[in-house]
Amino acid sequence: MTTNPFDADRPPERTRRRRDASSKDGGRRGRDESLMVPDVSFDSYYGRHVVKPAPWEKEVAAYLFLGGVAAGSALLGAGGAARGYPTLRRAGRIGAVVGAALGGAALAKDLGKPSRALNMMRTVKLTSPMSVGSWILTAFGTFAGAALASEVGRPMLERRAAAKGSGVVALASKALELADRPATVGSAFFAPPLAAYTAVLLADTATPTWHESYRELPFVFVSSANLAASGLALITVPTRENGPARKLAAVSAVAELVAFERMQDQLGPTLSEPLRTGKAGRLLRASRALTVGGALGAVALGGNRVGAALSGAALMAASVCTRFGVFEAGMVSAIDPKYTVEPQRERLEKRRAAGVVDDSITTAR
Repeated sequence: MTTNPFDADRPPERTRRRRDASSKDGGRRGRDESLMVPDVSFDSYYGRHVVKPAPWEKEVAAYLFLGGVAAGSALLGAGGAARGYPTLRRAGRIGAVVGAALGGAALAKDLGKPSRALNMMRTVKLTSPMSVGSWILTAFGTFAGAALASEVGRPMLERRAAAKGSGVVALASKALELADRPATVGSAFFAPPLAAYTAVLLADTATPTWHESYRELPFVFVSSANLAASGLALITVPTRENGPARKLAAVSAVAELVAFERMQDQLGPTLSEPLRTGKAGRLLRASRALTVGGALGAVALGGNRVGAALSGAALMAASVCTRFGVFEAGMVSAIDPKYTVEPQRERLEKRRAAGVVDDSITTAR
């Protein structure tokens, strides 16, 4: 077979066709990178992740849960103060302070050095959920701590003043009384941001499943926080005062289930897969079962001490499973390249169908 020596300088047939097509439309498609890259089965470059997983351990998932318990407990404590339920008020205030303290400790442990947590307080960066969240946690802890100090300190000071008749002690007791209402209002004010900002923190990362759930995840986390706090109240508060906790549990259960289903629908089949499979899927299925069972038990059996305690335990376990399940799903979506590449391809195909062809898989968004 003879070969024309001039063919060596002639471009391949596929290249000539592309040049002809480019000349017909003024060169616009000459920049179409998406047609230059064949559809191949993508894994990763040299075994590296496309998206770097968040450098967080299980302590962060624990913080997500404990921060939610603190926020919801502060709301219930404020409700107990407003309704005249002293045990509910006391349990809510204790739960708020203990949850915030343990959550802060978990966060500090994940950072490695407690001093790193203090470094975040050196400035306020409104574009950083971590910076804003640190200040929210600090403000919440301050008000919640003041409310608990009033709760515990006033009775002690009043007894001491009555026994010894000390004017200084009576003055200190009066100061705590005056600080009680502002502290209660302040902790209740910062409770919703505390419950929601952790969802914003996750969604602000490049982790695919977290990032694309930015609309619904705050609703899931706030509802989960209220479920956990309601569960704690059902365990620790007498049945004569647990009415607000039972109502909050019922409303929050419906809100979480609806928000979670909507979140999966918005994510689509690919990005919602980590929420439905593997360890995360098992945790989240358990969460839904415990949420339904705990909420129904709170409504139907909340008037019985044993029934209330069992329902409360189920609600707290449901919240734990939700936080750890969402955390695990995000980590899986960051490790597996398909959760980064396939959604990009899907968005690119939608743009092609709409007639947009002058972009590529790296620019289609």
